[in-house]
Amino acid sequence: MSEEVPYQQQDQGLQDLLNKTQPAPTSADVPAPAPASVSESAGTHIPGFASNPEEADQLQKRMEEMEKEAARLRDFNNSANAESENDREKKDIDSRSVYIGNVDYGATPLELQQHFSSAGIVNRVTILMNKFTGQPKGFAYLEFTDIDGVNKAVATLDGTVFRDRELKVSAKRTNIPGISTTNRGGRGGRGGMRGGFRGRGRGRGRGAFRGAGRFAPY
Repeated sequence: MSEEVPYQQQDQGLQDLLNKTQPAPTSADVPAPAPASVSESAGTHIPGFASNPEEADQLQKRMEEMEKEAARLRDFNNSANAESENDREKKDIDSRSVYIGNVDYGATPLELQQHFSSAGIVNRVTILMNKFTGQPKGFAYLEFTDIDGVNKAVATLDGTVFRDRELKVSAKRTNIPGISTTNRGGRGGRGGMRGGFRGRGRGRGRGAFRGAGRFAPY
């Protein structure tokens, strides 16, 4: 006669048998949690970027204004550099030029060039004219190819007679914009100019002009 096994013991034995025959669940068998839903209407705000069309338009306008300001600064710097270069060039020309006062009204640039050729190679002669009457003002500027010509002209030609007049010769001053100079006019004065002949260049013979010449006022 067989012995009966209690019901609880049978159930435990079946459970032990199932545990032996079935593998333990792995991470792959465990379903991943569903991602949290994000409301599309709320959106996600990233610092530094506009979160709506109105802010985007404002940001675009600010960027355009910044670009325009940067362009203005570049133009200002370029203009300042160009003016600085022009100032250096003018100072160089002035350092090689003399002022000639008490010039006869009928004098020509060629005659002045010939009178001053003993001091050095003359690069340019400009006789200042009155802009209202068109008549000479009685003074001129003469540019040499180097500063030695200026020194020699002041030392040897100041007080010399030219067309029955005693010339006044001195080194040309560099004029400051907005400040007038007595008996010197501005850079060419406010009137016109006669002449402006330019020599053939440095190293050429004394008194060499280009025919009618090139007009290049101070």
